[in-house]
Amino acid sequence: MSAVALFHSVLGVRPGITEAGRRLTAAGHDVTIVDQYDGRVFDDYETAGDFATGIGYPVLMNAAVEAVADLPDGFIAVGFSNGGGMAEYVASRRDLAGVVMASGALGLDELGVDSWPRGLPAQIHYTVDDPFRNQQWIDSVLGAVRDSGSRVEMFDYPGAGHLFTDESLPEEYDRDNAELFWDRVIDFCSDVAEHA
Repeated sequence: MSAVALFHSVLGVRPGITEAGRRLTAAGHDVTIVDQYDGRVFDDYETAGDFATGIGYPVLMNAAVEAVADLPDGFIAVGFSNGGGMAEYVASRRDLAGVVMASGALGLDELGVDSWPRGLPAQIHYTVDDPFRNQQWIDSVLGAVRDSGSRVEMFDYPGAGHLFTDESLPEEYDRDNAELFWDRVIDFCSDVAEHA
């Protein structure tokens, strides 16, 4: 299959990330979980956001690139929430096979990136009423991927859960959405790995 770099949300490597790694490994991928917080985990977005801001997003983006320096070209970047932006940024610096942004598509201008890499397929996943959903950023990414001649899939799910695949966040988790999400992501990863 393929190497996969997995980027956590602003909350850190919560159980939803380790479960994501388990699922991708079970599908035959070689998964690297990038822990940008050195084990620190948060339960609320405000405290986590303050922590990330304190580090600085440019520092986190550069650290994301450094964390995958040993992975061969052609890996897949999968990111949740803030990690979606990290996956996008890594895609601007490395030759990837695909990018998955789960509840975390950032406008390219927010990342200091001018264009999407030509031929790089992507998926974007959000709940319809995600409180952190920024439709302008989503539309920007969709347009940039299409302008590059690359394939992009946009999936909307019912509900308002942000990290809706993380069972350890019961107010956000949705089992049906999570299972559908993983069916789509596993299919995407398998497809891009075959065509890499």
